[in-house]
Amino acid sequence: MPVYSWLASPRETRDVLDRHGLTTKHRLGQNFLISDAIIGKILDLAELHDTDVVFEVGPGIGTLTVAMLPLAGAVVSVEADRSLKDVLAETCARDSERFALEMGDALHVDGTQLRDAVASLGIDGLDPMPNKLVSNLPYQVAATLVLQVFEQMPSIERAVVMVQAEVADRMTAVPGSKTYGGYTAKLALFARPTGRFEVGPNNFMPPPHVDSAVIRLDRSPVCHPLTGQPLSQEQIAWCCQVIDAAFAQRRKTIRNSMAASGFEKDSLDIAFEQAGINPKARAETLAPTDFVRLSCALEMR
Repeated sequence: MPVYSWLASPRETRDVLDRHGLTTKHRLGQNFLISDAIIGKILDLAELHDTDVVFEVGPGIGTLTVAMLPLAGAVVSVEADRSLKDVLAETCARDSERFALEMGDALHVDGTQLRDAVASLGIDGLDPMPNKLVSNLPYQVAATLVLQVFEQMPSIERAVVMVQAEVADRMTAVPGSKTYGGYTAKLALFARPTGRFEVGPNNFMPPPHVDSAVIRLDRSPVCHPLTGQPLSQEQIAWCCQVIDAAFAQRRKTIRNSMAASGFEKDSLDIAFEQAGINPKARAETLAPTDFVRLSCALEMR
């Protein structure tokens, strides 16, 4: 059996933490992955090549990072815990020429900052803009971060992320299911799920109190129903507003929920007719493409 990450074991993880006088920090959602088999399955989904620039959030001690570095053109990681800076310098030393580290909150890091960090490595012939997000994400920010990355970083073509299982359920939910909601519909404007596997608590140190899952999302832009062209950023933002209004009061019909959010009822009725949507339906029964048609109809009012 190949070894993907020499850090993916309880002994190695404990040795690194002890050597640096560190413990896990619950407030940062630190649960260190200790299964090399899981690392291998993540790499299989990510399909890394030497032309890829990987954006990683929450590298921890570098368990997944050291497995990706030999396969990718470069990895740029963002870590909130400053006490891990020296740890990562040590664990990623073998491939340091392809590793860039930014300290801070990933929710406040943009693509330009990541690109500049990779460009500073001076790798000939490599486009420094990240094109894949591959991470064992901090669970408290996972859902927000994935949607934000797809929305704000158009260079990201694929995300392979470890998240809480119930978050993965929301990401992959279908209309009419209990887990389908506004988040699912908005994420579908940018990407579609193309892979998933479950990860039990015993694969981490310390074991979390929740089940986890790794999900792959591939960018799949939605198009305008009339022009066939991908929606602009402004059109997507408008569609997200429509989705938020539709789900604002889930127990109400979509017409009443949107009216309560400030949409004029006469305009809504015309838009529903144009989009072929029953105004008495509830938001959770509508597919993402329905919301695209509805937002485009409202845009033309």
